[in-house]
Amino acid sequence: MASPATRGIGMNDHMHKGAGIAGRTILHVAVDRRARTPLAQQIYGSIVSAIGEGRLRTGAPLPSTRALSRDLAVARSTVVAAFDQLRAEGFLDNGRGRVARVSPRAIRTHTNPRADDVVVKRSGRALTISRRANGPVGFPGDLAALFAGHTPRPFRSGVPALDLFPVDLWGRLLARAWKRSLPSSLGYGDPRGYLPLRRAIAQYLRSARGVSCDEEQIVICSGSQQAIDLAARVLLDEGDQAWVEDPGYVVAQASLRANGIGLVPVPVDSQGMDVRAGIRMARAAKFIYVTPARQVPLGVVMSAARRRSLLAWAASSGAWIFEDDYDSDIQFASRPPRPLYARDATGCVLLAGTFSKVLFPALRLGYLVAPVRVAQAIARMKHLADIASPHLHQAVLADFIAEGHFERHIRRMRVLYQGRQELLVRLLRKALGPSIDVSRADAGMNLVLWLPRNIDDAQVADAGAAVGLDLIPLSRLYLQRDPRPRSGLLLGFGGIREQDLVDGVAKLESLLRSA
Repeated sequence: MASPATRGIGMNDHMHKGAGIAGRTILHVAVDRRARTPLAQQIYGSIVSAIGEGRLRTGAPLPSTRALSRDLAVARSTVVAAFDQLRAEGFLDNGRGRVARVSPRAIRTHTNPRADDVVVKRSGRALTISRRANGPVGFPGDLAALFAGHTPRPFRSGVPALDLFPVDLWGRLLARAWKRSLPSSLGYGDPRGYLPLRRAIAQYLRSARGVSCDEEQIVICSGSQQAIDLAARVLLDEGDQAWVEDPGYVVAQASLRANGIGLVPVPVDSQGMDVRAGIRMARAAKFIYVTPARQVPLGVVMSAARRRSLLAWAASSGAWIFEDDYDSDIQFASRPPRPLYARDATGCVLLAGTFSKVLFPALRLGYLVAPVRVAQAIARMKHLADIASPHLHQAVLADFIAEGHFERHIRRMRVLYQGRQELLVRLLRKALGPSIDVSRADAGMNLVLWLPRNIDDAQVADAGAAVGLDLIPLSRLYLQRDPRPRSGLLLGFGGIREQDLVDGVAKLESLLRSA
């Protein structure tokens, strides 16, 4: 608390009538009555410092002279004198309603260099960041490009049809959940997740996926990505080996590598992960990351024989299987195959699912199903990571599932995505010829366009980015580069409107003709 000699104020603790200000800028202004410097000069200097340090940006409003004089307990004429000097020197302009605002001229002339542009000479060792934070091998480097933009460009993968999500319904459920929230709901929450949501997920998995589980085996995570990270922390020690599909999901690989896990790239063919190859390559592996229902990125389904072989080997060798069931709900022609988890008799499989693909990515909710003792350990690690997932969206999602909205939305999306895939295949064959090699999928939101070996898929993807296409070259999704991977492009269609697919194929045709 300020002493009688020193008085401070948050710069925008006041709302200016008619100024259209929707929020407050917190900035401390202090005056010291014991100092020899006049009070007006102290106010002037404090505001100049705030501008120079970047705490006040261009257009930022200041309190009125009357409000500031009242809160600093100084004469209004003192504040007026300080403001007059600031205007005279180009620091302030008058905006709407004659509210004093920071002038663009002040920002250009008086700001200090950015902190990261300043070179500081140090004695002793230089400051460093960890190797895992400095970019694990295989992790996409340009995160800004990866997540840029709100409207998906053709052919961005992994994005659902956000324009057709029932936002009004979700809003009503959200308002209802907030209205009925209890004071206890505003606390930290259970690290395992909101109990009604875990129960709803367990019920859905039992009926739709043939998975026998209950709420005690489920932990709510911030998407399947956090589930992978938590599982690696709980089940593996630094230096352990993990089988990963090759080609495979690079973000999962990066998460494992960041936890100090050695990756064993196991080849994938038309039957999924080659289990025999994995055994030859690393018998001592402690962990298998696999996407059996629809392999990332090739879209193949793991055969029944491979499933039996993988379960038998994991049970005999003491290895954990992490089954990423990321979009198996989006099946076009038939029900998805039963998960490995449903066939596991020894408790070595963990099943992860996410709502980012079937609902919307910003929801950031997924789940992990595991044996009870493992689920308890995962929940303890979850508590260390972020305590618990946000309660309110868990409550809304629980109602969304329990009231049948989730299954209705999935059925609608299945029809939509199947139609968009058929349209994309027709467009590609018309533009590139009927002999093009397209690996259409029976599920999901993307397909593979195979290219002739003389075309560099990475160069095509880079050229596509310049004309508004989001193309993923398959060659960049392989860990094993010898022999040279087959050239191909991963094309997403789920969140891409039909006209954008038409325009995207026209651009892609032009790129491939000139490649």
